[in-house]
Amino acid sequence: MTEHPPDNRPALTAPSLRRRMACWLYEGMLMFGVVFIAGYLFSTLTQTRHALDNRHAQQAFLFVVFGIYFTWFWAKGQTLAMKTWHIRVVDRHGQALTQSRALLRYLLSWLWLLPPLAVSGLFKLAGGELTVLLIGWIVIWALLSRFHPQRQFLHDALAGTRLVHHLSPAKR
Repeated sequence: MTEHPPDNRPALTAPSLRRRMACWLYEGMLMFGVVFIAGYLFSTLTQTRHALDNRHAQQAFLFVVFGIYFTWFWAKGQTLAMKTWHIRVVDRHGQALTQSRALLRYLLSWLWLLPPLAVSGLFKLAGGELTVLLIGWIVIWALLSRFHPQRQFLHDALAGTRLVHHLSPAKR
């Protein structure tokens, strides 16, 4: 019987859609802390006294802060939520992301939200209608991953990245 040497390369299998969406929701909850601290910092630095003052500047600031947060952690392989759900982001070949690829993934990940927000702005939809449209788009976007050969989201395919199942060396 011939013995094969162990393969040290990580398996590039995609986590289940359920696990990826649970991670996505958990990431959203963790982002409340990032938004709180960044919003407080912005309001303090700009001396904003009313919540609607400087609203667009604050949104742009949060966009940059989110970009820094996700680009930093994705270039290291995982955010806190991804560690919790044993998910890692890698490039097509299973290697760590570069900062530029992580930034590209961040920009393309806005496809989760921008189309329904654009439709809402175009048709001046109310909050309830926007919520239904946003939830419907997220469900469709997530289900589209079932048609990708490696079960990846469209923004990952476009960015040349992929989400993979990952156990830390201590848990193997």
